[in-house]
Amino acid sequence: MYQQFRPNNFSSFPPVVKNLLIINGLCYLANIVLESKGWFNMNQHFGLFYPESSYFRPYQLITHVFMHGSFMHLFFNMFSLWMFGNTLENYWGPKRFFIYYFVTAFGAAALYLGVNAYEVHQIKEMIAGFAANPDYDTFFNIIQKDPFFANDIHVADFLNEWRKDPNNPDYVTGAKQITDFLLVKKFNNPVVGASGAVFGLLLGFGMLFPNTELMMLFIPFPIKAKYFVFGYGAIELYQGIANNPADNVAHFAHLGGMLFGFILIKIWNKSNRNDFY
Repeated sequence: MYQQFRPNNFSSFPPVVKNLLIINGLCYLANIVLESKGWFNMNQHFGLFYPESSYFRPYQLITHVFMHGSFMHLFFNMFSLWMFGNTLENYWGPKRFFIYYFVTAFGAAALYLGVNAYEVHQIKEMIAGFAANPDYDTFFNIIQKDPFFANDIHVADFLNEWRKDPNNPDYVTGAKQITDFLLVKKFNNPVVGASGAVFGLLLGFGMLFPNTELMMLFIPFPIKAKYFVFGYGAIELYQGIANNPADNVAHFAHLGGMLFGFILIKIWNKSNRNDFY
């Protein structure tokens, strides 16, 4: 990565980045130890659940940022935090960087929950429609809206059996149980990780140093930060809308981090726009 500046007080591990790296690492190790002993699953308590879930707690809006689902999840987030975060903290200073990091983390959670709220509303309307008209076609339309159930072999077998015997009330009862589970599944699927804030850092780097050339492992040539950020954001938007059933990444959380980062930087820089373009 080619940087455009190097201030006198440049540090590869400025205080906020350093402490974030330590805290995230300790949380991951603590979760491994506690879970291996069968005592406590930190992701289930500190990951962010949908507000209607019985597992939701307000503190999860912050704590989910320090939880990670796997070592590679942690590694890539922390590497990106160091790669982009140290430049931004050295440029902004610890206080402004701290504010930016957690505003983008909150923004990631806000957009993620907002999209989830829209999806939950759709599911509830479909379930109400099924309750009013509990037939095969109505249930089939509900299932097709959820990627997990639409591709589940057991649900496919259930649909095939019901189609053969459409007047059997037992299938209506089974369908109601599946739709209820669909809603519970939506409520009780927590999101974890610092990815939303990291994408906010990526956006911030691209805005402050748009012409800095980045060398990425999966791109065989240098690419300017502004093009990389735009391209990555477009990919995230596409993947979020595509909603692939095999994809367990919270793409709209990533976009939320970028969106709130953009807004905050524009607010901070409203009197000096030339610094970013």
